[in-house]
Amino acid sequence: MRAPIISANIRLRNPDLLTVGEGSVIDDFCYLSSRVVVGRYSHIASGCSIAGGPSVQFTLGDFSSLSSGVKIWCGSDDFKRDLITIIPPDFPPIKENFLAGDVIMGRLTAVGANSVVMPGNEIPEGSVVGALSYVPPAFVFEPWSVYAGTPIRLVSRRDRDSVLRQLDRFEKELELADR
Repeated sequence: MRAPIISANIRLRNPDLLTVGEGSVIDDFCYLSSRVVVGRYSHIASGCSIAGGPSVQFTLGDFSSLSSGVKIWCGSDDFKRDLITIIPPDFPPIKENFLAGDVIMGRLTAVGANSVVMPGNEIPEGSVVGALSYVPPAFVFEPWSVYAGTPIRLVSRRDRDSVLRQLDRFEKELELADR
């Protein structure tokens, strides 16, 4: 078993709400304020933000990654209709249109550098988002697909067989290493 690596140079707003799986890495200068669950052998590269507060969750599936500078928003103000400020947690609800929702990335997924993912998204197994992309709230993805753009659009399909063949080799090597 390989222990996860978590940089000492990250900011955890709620350290008790972080779970990191075997062999995974969280690099320097990341900020996490939501509940965060990272699967096995996954990577959150430097400078990523995962925000929205403790009532929402970001899940990064096994064998998945966020490239440098990715912003995952599990909660966001509605810039058109809401007061955009910090409301103390002991106040009653004031914002009327706050966008909130878990962001779930399945296994074998990735988001490219400097992309933004808004609340309420589920990226299914094998799907990836290219660099500098914008994922609007509650976008509907298809498994094993490549998306890119601002806002994103379907670009192509991933070679599922090739990816799974590589995963099979990796898992066999892990098994050998653990003996």
